[in-house]
Amino acid sequence: MATEVSSETFAAQVIDSDKPVLVDFWAEWCGPCRQVGPVLDRIAAGHGDRLTVVKVNVDRNPDLAEEFDIRAIPAMKLFKGGEVVHELLGAMPGSVILADLEPRL
Repeated sequence: MATEVSSETFAAQVIDSDKPVLVDFWAEWCGPCRQVGPVLDRIAAGHGDRLTVVKVNVDRNPDLAEEFDIRAIPAMKLFKGGEVVHELLGAMPGSVILADLEPRL
């Protein structure tokens, strides 16, 4: 299951992570976000040895949304070594997300 992170925990859980981290920027009112949430939970459960999946609620953490230039949601950013190395936008099947992320893990 994806872990919820906030402005206070983002650096420790994402920037300082030894593993790649997929950050899902979402909001409760966003229908496509609710569609992709369970997909990301399955990816987290099945690939937790190689990838950490976290969620950032953009309504509760507008500073993070601004810092990472989130203009539409759901938006997913893959961090490695504290840097954004890949971005995905919109709801999509888990197979598409994994195929896109696999070469970057």
